[in-house]
Amino acid sequence: MSERRVVITGMGIWSCLGCDVETVRQSLYEGRSGIGIQPERLTYGYRSGLTGIVPQPVITKAMLDRHTRAGMSEEAQYAYMASSQAFAQAGIDDEYLRRNEVGCIFGNDSSAKPVIEAAKIMDEKHDSAMLGYGYIFQAMNSTVNMNLSTIFHLRGVNFTISAACASGSHSIGLGYMLIKQGLQDVVLCGGAQETNYYSMASFDALGAFSVRMDEPTKASRPFDKDRDGLVPSGGAAALLVEDYEHALARGANILCEVCGYGFSSNGGGISEPSDDGSVTAMSRAIRTAGIKLDDIDYISAHATSTHQGDMYEAIALGRLFAGQRALISSTKGMTGHECWMAGASEIVYSIIMMQNNFVAPNLNFENPDEYSEKLNITPKTVETEVNTVLSNSFGFGGTNSALVIRKMQDNHTEYKSL
Repeated sequence: MSERRVVITGMGIWSCLGCDVETVRQSLYEGRSGIGIQPERLTYGYRSGLTGIVPQPVITKAMLDRHTRAGMSEEAQYAYMASSQAFAQAGIDDEYLRRNEVGCIFGNDSSAKPVIEAAKIMDEKHDSAMLGYGYIFQAMNSTVNMNLSTIFHLRGVNFTISAACASGSHSIGLGYMLIKQGLQDVVLCGGAQETNYYSMASFDALGAFSVRMDEPTKASRPFDKDRDGLVPSGGAAALLVEDYEHALARGANILCEVCGYGFSSNGGGISEPSDDGSVTAMSRAIRTAGIKLDDIDYISAHATSTHQGDMYEAIALGRLFAGQRALISSTKGMTGHECWMAGASEIVYSIIMMQNNFVAPNLNFENPDEYSEKLNITPKTVETEVNTVLSNSFGFGGTNSALVIRKMQDNHTEYKSL
């Protein structure tokens, strides 16, 4: 049996750029930052109060019963809102979900708030009976998957990808592989990141965050010489990854094709990036997609606005793409670093650019350094046709992921393999 083609038929987003696709499109096109100050972080003891300002979902009893809501962590709530959008766009309703097997692979690598809240209750009351029903389901790393699979009656593959800031990207990559091999027809993939101040104190302790608090919207500066650290952010992104023939048979609207996935591990220090590891992941994704470097129109860079991370990615991009035409930007200049969701949200952002023929700006890229000056980084929105995208995601522990997505010219025309 020949390998199957894999497409995306629905997407949803809940982020600091907006809580629906159209609002996010406007933010991306206009280069509108979603970064601000959360005073509670400073009161709690952070060096930096900067963060992406993500609205908290209002999930009413008309949407979900009290018992279900009690077991939902903050990131599970974000993921529920994004997934509801994705299912609606894909034309998948509750009747379909009950009759068909749909999988769920989500990226999530922490659930700090319920763990800390439960520990506080135990310290004060010394009675586990005071913890109630919901904390266990909120506190597990698999909180997103277990909630989504229960709420949406998902009966296919069901597990969490815990791979630091590459989690969301790897989730899509694994969904792609399962569908390509004929093991699933439809998988809900994505990433989710809690934004409460409990979740990021240890990052702040590393000195990883920007302290440019006098100008919040200028704090995240991917690839810029004057960057002083990342800005934490979060929310959730969800995508319906589906077998092409299955999508055609049910009359789905196809947003794009997932045609390449690459991965690697650096094998070095736990927090050290690597240009070699980045090149391996990108090269594998490009090779899997069967495309040439010159076929790529846009590279969605991982670049988080840290000194080392941006430097090593710039070196890797220079090694592969020196002299190539692909435009490069990191949307983290607008969003901050969305951590466990970033690899998924940046696929949503890339699809939006693909559908609307523009490349979003690398916000605050004003002074290149010796590595970024060699790259085709755009500091402003560029109106251009975007047919093929390479998206990078790298994380602590040396985990690297790269995805290639491609525009479908005609949903109902047989595809000629490159």
